[in-house]
Amino acid sequence: MQKELQQLNIGILGGGQLGRMLLQEAANWDLKIAVLDPSEDAPCRHLTHHFEHGDFKDYNAVYEFGRGRDILTIEFEDVNADALDQLEKEGVKVFPQPRVLKIIKDKGAQKDFYTKNNIPTAPYALVNHMIEIQDCGIEFPFFQKLRKGGYDGYGVKKITNEVEMGQAFDAPSVIEQQADLYKELSVIVARNEKGEVKNFPLVDMEFNPESNMVQFLFAPAEITAGIEEKAIAIAKEVIEKLDMVGILAVELFLTKQGEVWVNEIAPRPHNSGHHTIEANICSQYEQHLRSICNLPLGETEAALPAVMVNLLGEKEHTGIPHYEGFDEVIQMTGVYVHLYGKGQTKPFRKMGHVTIIDENMQKAKEKAMEVKKILKVKAK
Repeated sequence: MQKELQQLNIGILGGGQLGRMLLQEAANWDLKIAVLDPSEDAPCRHLTHHFEHGDFKDYNAVYEFGRGRDILTIEFEDVNADALDQLEKEGVKVFPQPRVLKIIKDKGAQKDFYTKNNIPTAPYALVNHMIEIQDCGIEFPFFQKLRKGGYDGYGVKKITNEVEMGQAFDAPSVIEQQADLYKELSVIVARNEKGEVKNFPLVDMEFNPESNMVQFLFAPAEITAGIEEKAIAIAKEVIEKLDMVGILAVELFLTKQGEVWVNEIAPRPHNSGHHTIEANICSQYEQHLRSICNLPLGETEAALPAVMVNLLGEKEHTGIPHYEGFDEVIQMTGVYVHLYGKGQTKPFRKMGHVTIIDENMQKAKEKAMEVKKILKVKAK
């Protein structure tokens, strides 16, 4: 007999802010979700009914945590996919599926997947060592991306000339032609086991040039209907060609020539979807739960225009966080502060985000600029 939704034994590998927001959504449906994380003071620790301290990169830790569960999901790609593969063989439903995770964990395998499936992406070459970059066929300027282990701008270097080649990674990498960039976009799509697919509206993002992390997100994206249709079609094609179950963030480059290229994908809730908690009928977290539990997918329509601001730790501040300007910001109408519960701040660490909603996008942008000026994450 099929279990009721509230009786499902669900586990998450990773106890950071994405897991925390997923747990907050799961509580609305009385879902019990266990968490495995290598940090004893992970943000999820006090929100879950069952927390296990263990390394999600370790085969035995992942296998023992997942054994006997009904569903296992992730909030971070760099987990032990071989253990997940074995658990899937033993009947645990693992989403995203381990075969999908193995492609996405390796940026080179990601690129080859796009090429094989005629999905547009920036010109690239794969190298194993620094010495191979010189003859790989990609001209300056280009980006070097480590094939494994990079995230949030880490493991990425921009190389513009011969001198900078001396600072290149000497490791297996993707060498990617720099796009003639107009905007960076993102589409979040979800798919359940029945094959139902839904997308959230397209968003555009502005990045902090120093940290290479998202600084502002604007929803909806300020682009033409034609570009939006093209971007959404590409995102749906990616999740369907992967035959993936769960939620997938598809980050895109829009070039000045009007081309749309896939940059990278993330098979989990994503920074480019945080605003959906307040701004959309169904949040990305609810949609992820719907998809992995094989429920009908929720309506993704935007209720109001939104801007999201990432709260990053201030430069030269390391220690117990102090949220300067918090009292002032929460008095502003349509401003929603989310703090991630991390015990230590450090330069550029993601400590929270703020979503600003308004019927008028220009007013939302103005408020977002005020929030960025006022709310600072410093060390006590």
